[in-house]
Amino acid sequence: MAVESGDPRPARIRWRVASAAAVAAAALLLGISGLMKALPNACVMTYMYPTYVPVPSGPGSPSGKYGLFLYHEGWKKIDFEQHLRRLAGVPVLFIPGNGGSYKQVRSLGAESDRAYNAGPQDKAYYQQSFFTPDEAGMSNVENLWGRESWDSPDHVRDLLADVGHQEEYVNRLDWFAVDLEGEHSALDGRILEEHTEYVVQAIHRILDQYRESLRARSGGKRGNEDALPTSVIVVGHSMGGFVARAAVVHPELRKGTVQTVVTISSPHLLPPLALQPSLGHFFSRINKAWRMGYSSPRSRSGRPRPSSEAPLSDVIVISLPGGIYDYQVRSRMASLDTIVPATNSLTVGAPEMLNAWLSTEHQTILWCNQLVVQLAHTLLNVVDRQTGQVISSPRTRLAVFIARLRSAIPQTFGWLATADLMDDKESASGRNDKSTAAKPKYVGRYACPRTFQWEGDRDFHVDTSLVTVLAMDGRRRWLDIQKQAVHGRSNFVLVTNFAPCLGIRVHLWHGKSKKANHNAVEVTAKMVQLPSAPAPRQAEPGGQSEQASPSGILRLSADDLEGFRYITISVAPRPTVVGRPPPAASMAVGQFIDPRDGSAFLSAWSILSSTYRSQSLHLNEKHPLVMNFSVSVGFGVLPLLMEVKTASCGISDRQQAGDSEVANLCKLRCFPPLAMLWDPYAGLQILPNLRVETIVSDSSTVLPGLKYGSQEASMVLLADPHCGYNITFKLAKSITVNRFLLTHASQIGGFMVAVLLYALSRQARAWELDTSFPSLYACLERNFMFPVPFLPLCFGPLFIYFFRTTIGGDIPPPYVQTSVVAAICYVIANGIMAVLAVGSMLTFHATASLQVFLRSRWQSKWNSRWLRRLFDQVSVCFNLQMVRKVRAVPRLTTGIVATVLVFFVHPVLGLSVLLLAHTWSCHLALCSYRETRATADRPQADANSRRNGHHNGGKDDLDESSVVDTKSVALVHLESFKFFQGLLLLHFTATAMLLPSFIAWTQRPKVDRTLPWFLDSLLCFGVLLHGLYASSGGADTISSFSRFEALRSYGLSVVFAVSGLYTYWAGLCLAPYRAFYAFAAIGLITSVMRYTDKNKGDCCSLYKSKRRHFHGH
Repeated sequence: MAVESGDPRPARIRWRVASAAAVAAAALLLGISGLMKALPNACVMTYMYPTYVPVPSGPGSPSGKYGLFLYHEGWKKIDFEQHLRRLAGVPVLFIPGNGGSYKQVRSLGAESDRAYNAGPQDKAYYQQSFFTPDEAGMSNVENLWGRESWDSPDHVRDLLADVGHQEEYVNRLDWFAVDLEGEHSALDGRILEEHTEYVVQAIHRILDQYRESLRARSGGKRGNEDALPTSVIVVGHSMGGFVARAAVVHPELRKGTVQTVVTISSPHLLPPLALQPSLGHFFSRINKAWRMGYSSPRSRSGRPRPSSEAPLSDVIVISLPGGIYDYQVRSRMASLDTIVPATNSLTVGAPEMLNAWLSTEHQTILWCNQLVVQLAHTLLNVVDRQTGQVISSPRTRLAVFIARLRSAIPQTFGWLATADLMDDKESASGRNDKSTAAKPKYVGRYACPRTFQWEGDRDFHVDTSLVTVLAMDGRRRWLDIQKQAVHGRSNFVLVTNFAPCLGIRVHLWHGKSKKANHNAVEVTAKMVQLPSAPAPRQAEPGGQSEQASPSGILRLSADDLEGFRYITISVAPRPTVVGRPPPAASMAVGQFIDPRDGSAFLSAWSILSSTYRSQSLHLNEKHPLVMNFSVSVGFGVLPLLMEVKTASCGISDRQQAGDSEVANLCKLRCFPPLAMLWDPYAGLQILPNLRVETIVSDSSTVLPGLKYGSQEASMVLLADPHCGYNITFKLAKSITVNRFLLTHASQIGGFMVAVLLYALSRQARAWELDTSFPSLYACLERNFMFPVPFLPLCFGPLFIYFFRTTIGGDIPPPYVQTSVVAAICYVIANGIMAVLAVGSMLTFHATASLQVFLRSRWQSKWNSRWLRRLFDQVSVCFNLQMVRKVRAVPRLTTGIVATVLVFFVHPVLGLSVLLLAHTWSCHLALCSYRETRATADRPQADANSRRNGHHNGGKDDLDESSVVDTKSVALVHLESFKFFQGLLLLHFTATAMLLPSFIAWTQRPKVDRTLPWFLDSLLCFGVLLHGLYASSGGADTISSFSRFEALRSYGLSVVFAVSGLYTYWAGLCLAPYRAFYAFAAIGLITSVMRYTDKNKGDCCSLYKSKRRHFHGH
């Protein structure tokens, strides 16, 4: 570290920290510009005629500031009392999120009413999603059927069949909503707790209202109370979802009153702004209660008691994240991993939800019609057909949500495991022997209903590995598996926009027979649904149109085809409708493929190299129908800008046709490409009509507990083999920076506190070694010295983090990716703190120079009459007895005022008083430095003039010694400024972390403001102790710790260093609020040291400089 001069500015430009500051500034600018851009929105608006019926408070429930409303859909005016008396549906409670309104229930309420009146959705014969091994309650395949809750291999499959299509819904949904006054529950833990307490009261009030309504209808008699609802479905948006979970484990909630919780874009693992200690502690306490709620009580020997059940065994939780466009709640934060076991939970993002297939913003998800309609029909399917209330079995309820919300695509492509142990081949390919009759269930497992019978199938033999259907011609195409499934082409893939069973049917045959299909096994219903774009328009009725996007895909593996000889693809005959144009273009493309031919791997280096030069890939005609791209890192870390252009489509003379004409002709022949993204962290995302798209997912690499799949992301591209394509991709730089800041903002915030503590530790160590006291900017520069201390400070806590996650039973995150991300966050954190340090130093320097200038230039004008009269009046005020007592003990006064504000008003106000004291100390120290330095410069100039004029004598020696003493005093003031600047930035960071809580507190009415949480006040009191005791002793405080024998050669630098490492580890865990524990520990240690020094009579001060040698001459 270079020795600094007396100038408060750095002696030279420090290129390391300057580069970090430039990187941080550029990243912040790119991130902010990315947030300002409008996001694409494919959601359809939901319309309604809302009426909100207030629900009166019960006789025993207090009437507070919050309220409860019942939603009614309809434009007619209704009688509120009569409407409450007719309550007989299934109660559903909606909880708004941060700053939300109870009126946000209108979209869900309106679509639920329409769905009940219109009836269930049209049945689609696509394959349903199945239970994963974890959802089935097994740790491995062998132990699945050993559980008492699952009876047989067919039990899991029958469970999904039981929740199949309904003819009509048996009961309607009664939507209630709580009015939480639009308070910001995401910013303050106290508000979150108050919302939880009221939701518990609202649940009790809803159930009591049904009982009162029944008695009112029966004329005061008890009536048939067996038909009354015993539980409430709770639906929460944003922080409302976490409030719903907090209410379930609240000690005052009646047992069994909440068994189904649906959270929409709600954080579960950590709060979105994990800055307030009480908020983070509340999250940790609720999550711990949920983990314990699914564990059975144990005996003294540690074994679970067989007669006792887990308290939350009947409760299921469904989490619906918004996807990549939800900037407020990341998909990983909305995951239920490590909180709720997979047997009682399901996480389905909006991009992978059936019939939704899109990402939404945080508020848009509440009125997005595609998602709201699907959720409304799913909740209506949860109603038991026998009782008219919610299904009692948690397994059946979970099966409903799995079948109605989650796509079967991840299980079809092997990204998600399946708990189905039934070997399809062995149970279905009985080869006309007794084994077929012994296992009759599989025969109709993927078969269409018998009502779908097509007459007059005209056989058509296909002699190539590629089959194409361009019209509804009523033909049955035969493919010989033994002839076509050669040379590694062991899989068969079929993509189509025909509806299964209605437009197309697929069979597997042991041999060719024209008799009844006793020799065939139908696999039509094994097809999975794809999101299809709108049908292309025809220029004129009967004219040719562009190829339609595929709406389904059927994938048969080598095991599925083994034992069969033929595949038949039957297409329904073209329907004839008088007076209407014929349907749009229809298509089906099937191909035998070798999975290895269509595989490619994109390394992180190849993606990074595409920043300056785009990477390209050419697909010739007759390429594999399915292209599988594996990526070593998630698309959320390195997003790609991908462009797919049609290069050829069988046109022989391309020279006479231009590129645009070729593209138009190819659109008539080939279906548009479609991409499916799978990320183990973010789930499934599908991009239909792929032309130019940004390939990005909402993934993260810093959280442990990954449940499914490998660490690599996958992209499957479906492209028509009749066309050739040019694929180019490059790194999307601006989106990369934007996603990085959004994903790792909490990590950067924790690292900022850590690097500041590292810098303060280096300042303390310089004082202990009696060397030049470095500035904060110089200490931040030292954080980048390689290999020491960069490697220990940046990667040392990472090893502890990996070790803890490994021995804790969690699956650790990928080491290389997490290390690289941590290093980037470390650089950005140092750069931001360097900008703050330089900015504050220049500000103080400018104000001090201005004050010194005004004093020196305008000193002659202070004797004017009106200024003298003003100063006399101010002097009278300062001479008052009370003011004199306050001025005699300024730090005690500051401490008393700040403590009262911290404990009885809000911690931010108390810390603001401390910041003002630090600001004033910095300003006084720098003004004193400027004035002393100016005083020293005048004798030096006089001595130089006398020396140049040949005036020799003893007076010159006396002047030079006085100049040296004056410069030493100036350096005392300069070091004092550096010391107080470090305290100012440290406590400013603590105050800024609590600022969101203060904003939420100020927006509440004065009568509703309560005392802050004791945990916040106690930790902030530790910050006050550090600020007051450290400032009372100046920089000498940091040498007091050396009086302990165990750390004789070290002082408070050890405390700062250990606190920095702890805060760094907290940042890795995405819990920067834990930095307050380090602040409080520093304050406690500092106060103990000062108290010990005072009792020994050795109270040091910075301005007692006899024991200090100054090096900055």
